[in-house]
Amino acid sequence: MAAIGTNSVTTRRIGVLPVDGFAIMSYATLVEPMRAANLLARRTLYEMINIGLSHNPVPSSGAAMVTPQARVGDDLKLDYLFVVAGGDPTTYNNRTVINWLARMAREGVPLGGVSGGPIILARAGLMAGRRMTVHWEHAAALAEISPHLLIERSLYVIDRDRVTCAGGTAPMDLMHALISQHHGAPFARLVSDWYMHTEIRPSAGPQRAGLVERVGSNNASILDAVEAMEANVAEPLPLSRLAETAKLSERQLNRLFSEKLGRSTMRYYRELRLEKAQSLLRNSPLSLTEIALATGFAGSSHFSRAYADQFGHPPSAYR
Repeated sequence: MAAIGTNSVTTRRIGVLPVDGFAIMSYATLVEPMRAANLLARRTLYEMINIGLSHNPVPSSGAAMVTPQARVGDDLKLDYLFVVAGGDPTTYNNRTVINWLARMAREGVPLGGVSGGPIILARAGLMAGRRMTVHWEHAAALAEISPHLLIERSLYVIDRDRVTCAGGTAPMDLMHALISQHHGAPFARLVSDWYMHTEIRPSAGPQRAGLVERVGSNNASILDAVEAMEANVAEPLPLSRLAETAKLSERQLNRLFSEKLGRSTMRYYRELRLEKAQSLLRNSPLSLTEIALATGFAGSSHFSRAYADQFGHPPSAYR
C-alpha cells in the first residue's frame, strides 16, 4: 500500500443517509473519524456525501440538522452507504428509500446501518443470512418482529458486504476497524488518538455497562440470579430455579436480595421484566398483548395491572 498522503491512495466515496430524528451522536462518531483521516493524511481519503429524500435539511432528534448534497436515487457510485436512524425505526416504511437500498445492494454497494439503521436494512430484506447488531434498546423489538435474523449484542458487526453498528460511541470503534483495513493500524491509531479515543473496543464488546454496574452489587449469588433473569424474560423462572442457579436456598436468596437490593427476588424479577416491557412500548409497534407475552405476563390485563402498580399509570398512557 502506498504511504498515506500520496496521490496513489484511493479516495473512497461514503454515502450517509440520516433519517429524520437520527441521533446526532451516532452521526458524528461515524463521520468525524473520516474527516480526521482526511486532515491527518492531508488529502481526501474519504469523500462523505450526505443523502436525503430532497435537498432540504434533515432534522436530528435534537436541534442539529444535516443538509444533503445528494438525493435518494441519484447515481452516486458509492463505496459504502450508511443509514443512520433513531426514534422508532421498526415503523419506518418509506418505499422510495427501501427500494433504493435494495437497488444499491443489487449493484454491489456495501451497506451499513448505525443505531436504528440496521432495522431499516432488515425491513428492506437486506439482512437475511447476515450477522448483525443494533442498539440494545431496539434489539428485543427487532427479535420479536423478525426472529429469523442473526442478531448479536455487539458494538458492531462486519459480515461481508453488510456493516451494522449499535450507535452512540460505537461508530468510533467501527471506524477504527475500517480505517485499519483501508490504511493500516498505525494510521487508524493516529485518527483515534486525535479524538482521545485511546481505548479501542473490539467488535464483540458489550453495549451496556457490566452486570455489576447495572445491578449495583458484586455479590456472586445475586449476579448469577440476575443473569438468569435477564436470559429468561418471556418465560420467567420460578424462585426454586433461581435459587438453584445461585447455589442458595430460596430463603437465603430472598434474604440476600432484600439486604442488598431492597426487595425480594421475585419482586426484582418482575421489575426487570416491566422495564423490558417499557422499552418495547417505547421502541416497537407490538400490541399490548404481544408485549405482555414477550415479557412473561399471562395477558394484557395482567400486564396492565402490574405496569400500573410499578409506574403509576397504564401502559397505554405511556405509549
